[in-house]
Amino acid sequence: MPGVRTGRWAVVTAALASVAVPVCTSGQPIARHPGHPTRYAVGHPARDGGQASFAVLTSHRGRGTAEPGHARLTALEAPTAGLLSNTTAAEGVPPALAADARYVRGSHVLRLASGRWMYLPDARTAAAVVAPGHPPAQRQIEASRAWLASGRVPGATPARREAAERALLAMRALIRPNGAVAAGWSHGWKYSWPRDSSFASAAFAHTGHDAEAYRILRYSAATQRADGGWEARTKLDGSGPPDARARQLDANGWVPWATWQWYRTAPVATRGARLAALYPMIRKAADHAAGSLRADGLPPASPDYWELTTATANIGTAAPLLAGLNASADLAREANRPEDAARWARAARRLSAGISARFLPLGYQRTVDGRHGHDSAVAFMAPPFNEAPAALAGALATTYRELLLPNGGLTPGNDPGARWGAYAWTPSTAFFALAWAGTGRPEEAGRVLDWVLSKRNALGELPEKVDGKGRPCSVAPLAWTGSIAVLALVALEGPGLPTPPRA
Repeated sequence: MPGVRTGRWAVVTAALASVAVPVCTSGQPIARHPGHPTRYAVGHPARDGGQASFAVLTSHRGRGTAEPGHARLTALEAPTAGLLSNTTAAEGVPPALAADARYVRGSHVLRLASGRWMYLPDARTAAAVVAPGHPPAQRQIEASRAWLASGRVPGATPARREAAERALLAMRALIRPNGAVAAGWSHGWKYSWPRDSSFASAAFAHTGHDAEAYRILRYSAATQRADGGWEARTKLDGSGPPDARARQLDANGWVPWATWQWYRTAPVATRGARLAALYPMIRKAADHAAGSLRADGLPPASPDYWELTTATANIGTAAPLLAGLNASADLAREANRPEDAARWARAARRLSAGISARFLPLGYQRTVDGRHGHDSAVAFMAPPFNEAPAALAGALATTYRELLLPNGGLTPGNDPGARWGAYAWTPSTAFFALAWAGTGRPEEAGRVLDWVLSKRNALGELPEKVDGKGRPCSVAPLAWTGSIAVLALVALEGPGLPTPPRA
C-alpha cells in the first residue's frame, strides 16, 4: 500500500554510503555518469566537482513518516519520477532529468530539454539518446498510441483523459512479461504485491486491455501458496518473496475480486475456458479465506494494507475478504460449481454479519477494539468492492473529515501508534473518489479525484505521496495510485463499475 511497506519505505542505513537523493524536488541540472554519456545521475555538480547531496524522505511502514533527512545511497537508486519502457524492460527517470523533459504524447519516449529524444530501444535494457524523429523511437511511439487506442481512455474532460492516458501507460510499463506488476520502479518497490496487482488487473479489464488484465491474474495463480494464500510480495521473476515478512490475508479477497472484475469485462466467447484455468486459484483462495473466519465471523488479526499487524481484526482485511468471498461465490455459479458457491456464500454471510456486529457500531474504524482510530480502508466497504452497508455514507464522511490534511489530501489513518506526519498518501485519498463514485456522490468523487490528479509531477506521473507544501513526493509512478485513479474515472462515466452481488 501507501503507507509503510517495510522495505519499500525502509530507512536506508548509513552503511550504504555516498549519494543522497531527493524525492520532493523535481528540477535540478543533470549530472552524467562518467563514461556513460546517455546515463544520468540524480544530482547536480558540487562546487568541488563532485556530486552534491539531496534530501530524501525516508520512512518505515508502521513507524509513520520520518522527518526529511539525508539517506546515503550507492547500491540503492533514487526514487523515480518517470519511466522509459519498451514493454519488456523499463528504466527509471530520475527527478533531476524529469524536471526539464517531457514525454512525447502517448508514449514513454522522453523529449529532453535539448530537443533530443531519450528512449529504451526494443529488446534493450539501457536507454539511448537519439535525434528527434529517430525511426525506431517513432515506431515505438506509434505502437504505444495504438495500444491506447485499442482500449478505452476514460475521463470526462481533456485533463482527466490525459491523466488516465499517462496512468495506463505507467501501469503498462510496470507490468512484466510474466504478469508480475512492479509497485514502482525504485529500490524497495520493484516487487509484486497481490493487492496492487489486483487493482491493476481490474483497471486494465475496465479499459479494454484484456490481455494485460488476464496476464496479471495468471501470475497471481502461479505464485499462490499451496495453502491458498499469498506472500506479502514476490520478486518480479516469480521466484518467491524477497524477505520473511508476514503474509497479508487481504490478498485472498483482492485476487478473487479482481478475477470477478476481469470476468465481467472479458469476451464472452472465451471467458468460460479462461476462467476454468483460474478456477483452482479461486477455490484455494476462497476456501482459505472461509477457513480463516473465527466464531464471530471475522478474520484473525493480520497485517493490513498498512503492512502492520493489529491485535484484533481490522477493516483493511475484513472488507476485502468479504468482496472476495462474494466474488468467488458468483464465479462458482458461473463455472457451474453450486457446492462451492453455496459454501462461499455462507462464509460471506457470516463475515458480513460479523462486520455489522463489530465494525458498524464504531463507524467502520480500523479495528474492532476501537483503539486504532479511523482508516481510509472504510472505502473498501463501498462499491466496486462491496454493496454499501448500513451507515456507510456517514462513516465515509466522518473518516474523510478526520483524515484530511491541510494540503488537501488524506493520511492513511489516525491511529495514535502510527504517526504519518504531514504527508498525504495518494492511494488513501483516491479510495474516497472511488467510494463516492460508487455510492452516488459524483461531485465529491470528482473533487477528490481532481486533487489527486493535480498532484502529478512534471512528467504527468502520479506520485505515492504529497508533502505538506503540496508537492509530489516519493516514487512516481505508483501502480496502485494509477489503477485506483483509472477505476474512479471509469466509475464516474456511464453505468460505472460493477460490484460482486451480496451472497
